[in-house]
Amino acid sequence: MNKSAKRRLVVVGGIVVIAMLVIVAIAGSGGSASSLSIADVLGGNYDGKKVQVSGAVVADSLTSEGSTAVFKIAPEGVDAADSEQALTVQYNGALPATFGTGVVAICTGTVDGKTLEASEMVTKCPSKYESAEGSLTVKGLLDQRDSMMFKDTKVCGYVKGEINDAQADFRFTIESQGETLKVVYDGGLDEAITDGTALVISGHLDSDGVFVATEQPSIDSSIKA
Repeated sequence: MNKSAKRRLVVVGGIVVIAMLVIVAIAGSGGSASSLSIADVLGGNYDGKKVQVSGAVVADSLTSEGSTAVFKIAPEGVDAADSEQALTVQYNGALPATFGTGVVAICTGTVDGKTLEASEMVTKCPSKYESAEGSLTVKGLLDQRDSMMFKDTKVCGYVKGEINDAQADFRFTIESQGETLKVVYDGGLDEAITDGTALVISGHLDSDGVFVATEQPSIDSSIKA
């Protein structure tokens, strides 16, 4: 082998080695997230590290900063009012319909001080079924709105249109006997709830004409497949 061929072989070999090092470096930087508890993140030094953390969404903690949703999660069963045990999450993405107060959110992202900048989030979907027996139709409720204002009751109806996220003014509209009613609820919804789903909802009629749900809306078991 002449000197020129040897030089070409050395150059090619060097390029291959450099390419392999670059690939290894890229693979290492995009490695899988470490699964940590909220206490681990709050108490450890994980700045800049990719982690996965789960916790229950704290009531009244959801706000918006542009297109970014900001909320807090706390360990399940822990007093959510204890801010020392709650982790702030910044999530730039569309919130799923199942997202809401008390729902367990599994968040993956990078730690920045006491905040998790999440690039991925999934929720554990709550599920509950109930019979419509003993509930009022929307028309039946509205026909006696004056006497039913702020009174705990149940209303049944079919979802009409889209399901909004927890940041919207109302979550969805229900219809029965030709009347419609907007429903306000800040908790998580069963992912099976879509346009046309029959629901039973516990709560009360508010002074502004919306129904405030105090429990997770339930799919009517009498027509569940």
